[in-house]
Amino acid sequence: MNAPAARQSLVVIGNGMAGMRTVEELLKLAPDLYDITVFGAEPHGNYNRILLSPLLAGEKNVDDIMIHTRQWYAENCITLYAGDPVVHIDRRRRLVRSKSGREVWYDRLLLATGSSPFIVPVPGHKLEGVIGFRDIQDVDTMLAAARAGGNAVVIGGGLLGLEAANGLLRRGMQVTVVHMMDSLMNQQLDKPAALMLKTALEGKGLRFLLEAHTTEIVGRKRVSAVRFKDGSEIPADLVVMAAGVRPNFALAQEAGLHCERAIVVDDTLQTYDPRIYAVGECVQHRSATFGLVAPIWDQAKVCGAHLAQKGHRRYVHAATATKLKVTGVDLYSVGDFIGGEDSEDLVLRDPRRGIYKRLVLNGNRVAGAVLYGDVQDGPWYFDLIQKRTDISAMRNHLLFGEALCAQAA
Repeated sequence: MNAPAARQSLVVIGNGMAGMRTVEELLKLAPDLYDITVFGAEPHGNYNRILLSPLLAGEKNVDDIMIHTRQWYAENCITLYAGDPVVHIDRRRRLVRSKSGREVWYDRLLLATGSSPFIVPVPGHKLEGVIGFRDIQDVDTMLAAARAGGNAVVIGGGLLGLEAANGLLRRGMQVTVVHMMDSLMNQQLDKPAALMLKTALEGKGLRFLLEAHTTEIVGRKRVSAVRFKDGSEIPADLVVMAAGVRPNFALAQEAGLHCERAIVVDDTLQTYDPRIYAVGECVQHRSATFGLVAPIWDQAKVCGAHLAQKGHRRYVHAATATKLKVTGVDLYSVGDFIGGEDSEDLVLRDPRRGIYKRLVLNGNRVAGAVLYGDVQDGPWYFDLIQKRTDISAMRNHLLFGEALCAQAA
């Protein structure tokens, strides 16, 4: 009888959603191939970062957002070192070293180091009370500030900034959102939809300063105000930076892996070192970087298959949809919603009911969609975009949704 083959060693750097989803995909295909060791910077199991906004708003608790408890790691024979991040990769000796000095040897290495909030480097950005919105600890800091009450300033009027602002408002703080551009969520919404969103959020009690350039965060030890380019300032007991993220690739760069804006990977999620793969917000694939969960799930599926040595899949970057997690505000955006010279718009506005829909067509195909107030057909429009469906037969009914188009067909 042949002795069972010795397991290979897989080390995963990063205990977040991208890395653990890849491990799940690998375990489905080849549960006995590797001894798996996971290093995470945070002292928890893997949790759903997307649900930090409902956690802040009080709609969820920490147990609700956990995806993998410590028991899951034990059941799957995965060694987890939580709260002990890797600080060095030795590619020549094929081992990693953690902050505590632990060294683990690898046959395959998976980098899932994620991203960090971009902290606007103005004077005062290191004061107490200035934070990002990225992890459970940030939420705990926000909740402590909210218990004391007072004024919160959120820098960034994108998806994350508005979710943070809504959560702090619901926790009883006076909240002002500061945004450099002239409309909210400018990367996901056109101006009419952005204006409807602003009006709805003002109705909830949020305040907005658009086209506002922060020049200083004021305070001695702790933040007390935010100052702007025009010399004006507003009081602040808490400042949340939500002006984008930056991929964490310093560790990979120090190890000599090829990095540009992030860790460069091919269509199999392999880096320039064939033993090392990378997934999630720390990667750059064909010049694109990633911040939404849908493409990261696709990456995990492809990378898991290749780690399982059943690799025939290739990662293809596709359009992704955006939804806002603010109670009572329905918003959906996908694809190219700006359009160009060759495109045309189909627009439906119903201000009384608070509904706005805009479809961008290229020839007889849908290229993008912005929906506000009535978003139930969002996934259908998304499907039309992805499949490049010819919509010429239903063009006249397209704005009224899937049900009407099906009747008219």
